[in-house]
Amino acid sequence: MADEVSDSSQAVAAGQLRSFIERIERLEEEKKALADDIKEVYAECKGTGFDVKAVRQLIRIRKQDKAEREEAEAILDLYMNALGM
Repeated sequence: MADEVSDSSQAVAAGQLRSFIERIERLEEEKKALADDIKEVYAECKGTGFDVKAVRQLIRIRKQDKAEREEAEAILDLYMNALGM
């Protein structure tokens, strides 16, 4: 009887593990598809004459909150002034 409980517990754990693995695999596929879509948008952006490097930087900046962005800009200005730029 104890062996039956152990076997069913292992089967449940194996089933849960398989479920987790399959979910992760599906999400990885979705992530790749999204990355491909983003790459296409950047290509379109470049094709219309925009500087992709600047666009990427804008996206990074927009992810920051205002205080974080202001602090980074202040530090950059300070360093640039120190270098005479």
